[in-house]
Amino acid sequence: MDNFAAKYNPILKTDIFLVTPPFTQLNTPYPATAYIKGFLNTKNISSTQADLGIEVILALFSRKGLENLFLHAEGRADQSKSPNAKRIIALKEEYIKSIDAVIAFLQGKNPTLALQICQEDYLPEASRFTQLEELDWAFGSMGTQDKAKHLATLYLEDISDFIIECIDPNFGFSRYAERLGRSANSFDELYGVLNQGYTYMDEILVKILADKIADIQPKLFVISVPFPGNLYAAFRCAQFVKQHYPEIKIAMGGGFANTELRSLSDNRVFEFFDYISLDDGELPLELIFNAIINDTPFNLYKRTFVLENGEVVYKNDALRSDYKQFDVGTPDYSDLHLDRYISVIEIVNPMHRMWSDGRWNKLTMAHGCYWGKCTFCDISLDYIKVYEPVAAKLIVDRIEELSANTGQNGFHFVDEAAPPALMREVALEILRRKITVTWWTNIRFEKSFTRDLAILLKASGCIAVSGGLEVASDRLLKLIDKGVSVEQVAQVTRNLTEAGILVHAYLMYGYPTQTIQETVDSLEMVRQLFEAGVVQSGFWHQFAMTAHSPVGMYPERFGVVKETETIGTFANNDINYIDKTGIDHDRFSFGLKKSLFNFMHGICFDYKLQEWFDFKIPRTTISADFIEKSLKDDHKLNTKPTAKVIWLGGKPEQEHFSRYKKNKAIEMMILTFHDKKESFNIQTSREEGEWLSAFLQKIAVSNTKVYTFQETKADFETTMEHFELFWYSEPVYSLRDFGLLVL
Repeated sequence: MDNFAAKYNPILKTDIFLVTPPFTQLNTPYPATAYIKGFLNTKNISSTQADLGIEVILALFSRKGLENLFLHAEGRADQSKSPNAKRIIALKEEYIKSIDAVIAFLQGKNPTLALQICQEDYLPEASRFTQLEELDWAFGSMGTQDKAKHLATLYLEDISDFIIECIDPNFGFSRYAERLGRSANSFDELYGVLNQGYTYMDEILVKILADKIADIQPKLFVISVPFPGNLYAAFRCAQFVKQHYPEIKIAMGGGFANTELRSLSDNRVFEFFDYISLDDGELPLELIFNAIINDTPFNLYKRTFVLENGEVVYKNDALRSDYKQFDVGTPDYSDLHLDRYISVIEIVNPMHRMWSDGRWNKLTMAHGCYWGKCTFCDISLDYIKVYEPVAAKLIVDRIEELSANTGQNGFHFVDEAAPPALMREVALEILRRKITVTWWTNIRFEKSFTRDLAILLKASGCIAVSGGLEVASDRLLKLIDKGVSVEQVAQVTRNLTEAGILVHAYLMYGYPTQTIQETVDSLEMVRQLFEAGVVQSGFWHQFAMTAHSPVGMYPERFGVVKETETIGTFANNDINYIDKTGIDHDRFSFGLKKSLFNFMHGICFDYKLQEWFDFKIPRTTISADFIEKSLKDDHKLNTKPTAKVIWLGGKPEQEHFSRYKKNKAIEMMILTFHDKKESFNIQTSREEGEWLSAFLQKIAVSNTKVYTFQETKADFETTMEHFELFWYSEPVYSLRDFGLLVL
């Protein structure tokens, strides 16, 4: 590949080339480069971006790509192949014939192919399709498009299995060579691999990159590395540019650097990169670019590693403050070929399905976490510690701008935990502007998520939330400093579910000092939450100790001991530790996940917990009706004087009539309301009805002026008495069920 630099004429020159290396998601771009490009636009710095992951996937999963793949695999005579690989080779013509049509279908360009795929005689089938008998009951009720997406996903996974066995054991759809990036305290292994020849995947990646670099010829090549599974490819990209375009400077940033490379000291890393910056990338990148343009020996940097006199030096001498969220601009997805991403349905978990199916614009409501206390979380790092919310109007401005630019109105707010007060204001602003948005985000299951707030969020387009239940044990939730109880989580998830918002729970096992009894009791809590129908999706994670969390920083407080205090010269985040309880938490993994899989499908709630494990466990100490009792509170009332009163419905029709009592006529009124699903009536006195009809227009969600509960009472009492009697009457209760909200 030595001739790459000379083969192309530059036609797209820009100052900065931003890339995400393979692999992240297939269905939507990882947003880091779009965020940075949006910021660079505000500085009039020209930039181009690329998601090399989707480009490699589309090159590989194409007619030409599969022809080359099978040719390469068959040419490796030294390798014995499994029966599954032999079957795929025998069916290679079927794969080559169908691949372009299947990819187009998954890109949303060929929807009629679903009918053919669902007949199950179109796609070649290998080992992944043996799951179908087990999953028929789960997918039997799916629509044609969804079922076809799932079958097409199995087809791609069969090819992926073939690649892993016969071509490249490091391949994975959402990660590549992840092992080399995970807990890589030493750079030795990765450095050794990088000094070997290109793999088959490297050849595809470097060919795509070579074409782009030759066209763009940037002054600065910026690689965002969000995860360990992007690290190897990032170094391969940097290595190619260093070898063929030594005049181009190369920088790395992103989530991996932010968490793993904070104590970097191995100077060999700078054979590949000139700069590695940490945390918010806007100001560090601007200063790096200025240093390149100015080309002077003295430059100021922000949170940036460089090599000086053969030593790795951390530069943080710029006195300028980081940019506020108001000033960073709207993410810019141009150059990313949004119509080429593919939607897949891998597994039944409904929240995981959202991560892999459909195109989502990514936005942030607030920088950092408003809670910032959870002891397992990296709360010492700026990306969590520095909390800065964005104004609701600016968020919705960005929603409208992104919708117009991308043609997509689906939004995933990628907050650490979206603040409920800000979510309320964003929802109100969306409703005021009368725009259609579909959105979801991550939250804390805190008591602010009342029934009425949940209804408002749903009305604005919120379809799902994910939140950390973590260990469903009140003792451990206090130790984690989560700020919630299991009872509170049950009530909040009930509120969200009843409003029609899907709830996904992050679950954790193996937290320091967690006993076997607490693990069993936690599973029982989860069982009851799913049986009650207030949580629809979940996933168990085993606790991992990280260097920047309170547990990692002060392990003695949590009953664990670090295996070593040695700080590596490359990556440092995940810490091996010894739990003084001596419990082997790994043993619980299979049973916890298998039980959850069944609970998500509404079955096996009557199984004894022991049936999920092949070793003896204690009986649960949780009462069988714990969650049921937690859900019995009256959640209709919220009468704080400062609470906001909002009406989501329309203007009612009025009908007057008289009712006679002891020969005396009492003037009455029937108000008829129409919502999207049905019509309903309420009956009041004429005076109350006229006030109510007029006041509902004052508190309509479309109005900028928002009335508090106190102001509502004062308005009523200008003409009538006994507001509380009216407010807690049956007519108002009826309206509370149809969009009269107190927030």
